[in-house]
Amino acid sequence: MSENTKGAAFMVLSMSAFTLNDACLKGLAGEVPLFQALFLRSIGTVAMLGVMCLAMGHFKKAGSAQDWKLIRWRMLGELGAAYCFVQALYNMPIANVSAILQSLPLTVTLAGTVFLGEVVGWRRLLAIGIGFAGVMLIVRPGTDGFSSYSIYALGAVAFVTLRDIMARKIGKDIPSVLIAFVTSAGVLAFAGLGTFTENWAVIKPASWTMLAGSATFILGGYVFSIAAMRHGEISFVAPFRYVSLLVALILGAVFFREIPDALMMIGAGIVVATGLFTLYREHRT
Repeated sequence: MSENTKGAAFMVLSMSAFTLNDACLKGLAGEVPLFQALFLRSIGTVAMLGVMCLAMGHFKKAGSAQDWKLIRWRMLGELGAAYCFVQALYNMPIANVSAILQSLPLTVTLAGTVFLGEVVGWRRLLAIGIGFAGVMLIVRPGTDGFSSYSIYALGAVAFVTLRDIMARKIGKDIPSVLIAFVTSAGVLAFAGLGTFTENWAVIKPASWTMLAGSATFILGGYVFSIAAMRHGEISFVAPFRYVSLLVALILGAVFFREIPDALMMIGAGIVVATGLFTLYREHRT
């Protein structure tokens, strides 16, 4: 397989795993408090990743001081993204949250200009502007359809952008599984502290199943997302993020009876179209 094909395959697996994790977490809404859900899920994720790192000898990989600085920044992005995203997911339709996150190729392009010195022409800047207008159709500030939890979804976009930019800069000699372990350990510690602000709920058998599924899927999402950002050209790999919107639409309709309205679908279409155009222009450039 070529590097581009590997990156695309990892991105499809990553987005599918993350969206299945989202569905499991959304199934816990109203049953398990946010930090408790994140904490219990992270225990399973850290345990599985720890076993993988031990089995493959990844804990012996030292890495440079610069790489570990980037990993800490990536962890910060993951912490913020986890909190903001779950807040939005608990209180919004899964397809709406996923549609807002489809603006990530646009934000990553802007971040690449600022942090990686990439050049962005006027066509891509125009497309980015139109794409953000599409996001506003989904968020709808100042209207009856506006949800304050949309702000959390936008915050998740910002934090995921930070996470992905940092992943691009980390040296390839540090295994993806080790980075995922460190990141998930950070989320575990963060969620553990957060549980002191909540009253713990009694976990029902069905909720344990959701938590186990979430831990398994987020494990795949972590590992595959890091691998996707480290293989192939970003302009080729990034469009495969949009698989998550398709999966979210299906899961939302089948399991949560959430049918998106016309404005949300139009906004999502604009975001996807401008994102694809932006990535196409990056590839041409």
